[in-house]
Amino acid sequence: MKITLRSKKPGTRALSLIEITLVIGVMLTLVSIVTFSVGSIMDWRKGRDAAEKLRAVYLAQKSFLADQPSKSFATFTDAELIPYLPGRPGAIPVQLGMDGEALVINVQQLPPVFSNGVDRYDPSGSSSDGLWDVGSL
Repeated sequence: MKITLRSKKPGTRALSLIEITLVIGVMLTLVSIVTFSVGSIMDWRKGRDAAEKLRAVYLAQKSFLADQPSKSFATFTDAELIPYLPGRPGAIPVQLGMDGEALVINVQQLPPVFSNGVDRYDPSGSSSDGLWDVGSL
């Protein structure tokens, strides 16, 4: 009985160390691109959530003015608008800013805006893009 040892079939070849290193490098590059993209998507999502909350307050303002047309929007209070909010949440929505600071919705402006004390808060840089604002309606 004759035994022959053959480690490879003719015509096949294995991957070299350089090829494996290149594949790993490409995979790491793709992972870093995806990681960077997820961060910007989360920022965009936070801005869209904020815009939806402002739109809800804007609709409450318009509904309140439809019921009481003689009232000026500069004298609105949170308590007057809460019954007109969609879904009747029981309070004016709250939002955290990009750095985690608490933001307040200024209901005395039409359309409403977020403020972080005295300044208007809109990190998107545009007042009509629908991120951190009501957008163009």
